[in-house]
Amino acid sequence: VSHQCYPHKILTERRDRIRSLRMKDGLSGFTKRSESPYDPFGAAHSSTSISAALGFAVGRDLGGVIPEGLGDAIAVIGDGAMSAGMAYEALNNAGDLKKRLIVILNDNEMSIAPPVGAMSSYLSRLYAEAPFQDFKAAAKGAVSLLPEPFREGAKRAKDMLKGMAVGGTLFENLGFSYLGPINGHDMDQLLPVLRTVHQRATGPILIHIQTQKGKGYGPAEAARDRGHATAKFNVVTGEQKKAPSNAPSYTRVFADSLLAEAAEDDKICAVTAAMPDGTGLDLFAERYPSRCFDVGIAEQHGVTFCAGLAAAGMKPFCAMYSTFLQRGYDQVVHDVAIQRLPVRFAIDRAGLVGADGPTHAGAFDVAFLANLPGFVVMAAADEAELRHMVATAAAHDEGPIAFRYPRGEGRGVEMPERGTPLEIGKGRMIREGSKVALLSF
Repeated sequence: VSHQCYPHKILTERRDRIRSLRMKDGLSGFTKRSESPYDPFGAAHSSTSISAALGFAVGRDLGGVIPEGLGDAIAVIGDGAMSAGMAYEALNNAGDLKKRLIVILNDNEMSIAPPVGAMSSYLSRLYAEAPFQDFKAAAKGAVSLLPEPFREGAKRAKDMLKGMAVGGTLFENLGFSYLGPINGHDMDQLLPVLRTVHQRATGPILIHIQTQKGKGYGPAEAARDRGHATAKFNVVTGEQKKAPSNAPSYTRVFADSLLAEAAEDDKICAVTAAMPDGTGLDLFAERYPSRCFDVGIAEQHGVTFCAGLAAAGMKPFCAMYSTFLQRGYDQVVHDVAIQRLPVRFAIDRAGLVGADGPTHAGAFDVAFLANLPGFVVMAAADEAELRHMVATAAAHDEGPIAFRYPRGEGRGVEMPERGTPLEIGKGRMIREGSKVALLSF
């Protein structure tokens, strides 16, 4: 995702500008090609690193030339990002092409929220069997150092050892050499592995590194989810100062409104893609755990999962940030819109988002949804209207419907106790006039 690039920027000639991070005309909070030659590829959305690194590796071998030169292609990817299908598409392709490619899996059992899914369980099993893996990694390294006459017998012994544990067989079956799990905080373990891979790797290799998010900084260790994409904070206490709130946030209004609708309709369910806290669905999950689903960083799957729920007679609310809904656009078109399935899209972080910059701006959703057949698109003028839009979506069964709302707090308007469905297509007269007509959406 690239939030971990801050120390990288300090080390690559940007230390004197680091206090401008995430500010206007300052450093980006993510890697950015136009900012520095040390940022070879921009990242901000999840799970793209292996695909990009494979492109670099193939380009290098085909004779590609860039001013900075092409050396090793190294992808760093977190365990949370491994819940996205794109990562497996890249692993599958890389294993087939057999190019020298190094993938470092930074496994800290955390993304924005704790990772979910079978892959997370698989990585946990690898960690549980770490003694086997240490022995296996040592055996693998030892075999490569033996004289040729002894290698075949040692290889048979190593293969027998492989059958004793889960190991990296998933990655190995995809065509990767696998090393790990390795303690990422133990330099005596980590550096020799990195040096050996640098010297000896010929094809694709995955290095599985176990780390602790926030290691060495008490406030971060105590609240792993709070240091995900931090603004300025008190270094001693870790406290992040926030301006006093004058109104509830749009996200909270959505969450409370959805809870009110779900209390009256047991067909309402909610789906998010690794963002339960950010979308407010953590509150829904507490109240209705059997009707709330976190599908991981898997927007494509999440949208089609909602389409299936709708086809099965449920009333799914698909809650995603505008910028991340882009990742599931073909599914919105093919699986939802063309079939006119009543999926309700709650689009958070619509519009400009400030510090996160252009990669996270919700600038395109109106354009890419409003041109689809039978798709109702709504935008809330204030938090009271958002409450009514949630009720409108809950009552709408004729096809897909979306409502968008920005980050931050509402305007402080008087709130209705319960939302009521709006008449679709009818506007509100804000001010009477005689010469100029202004139409706003």
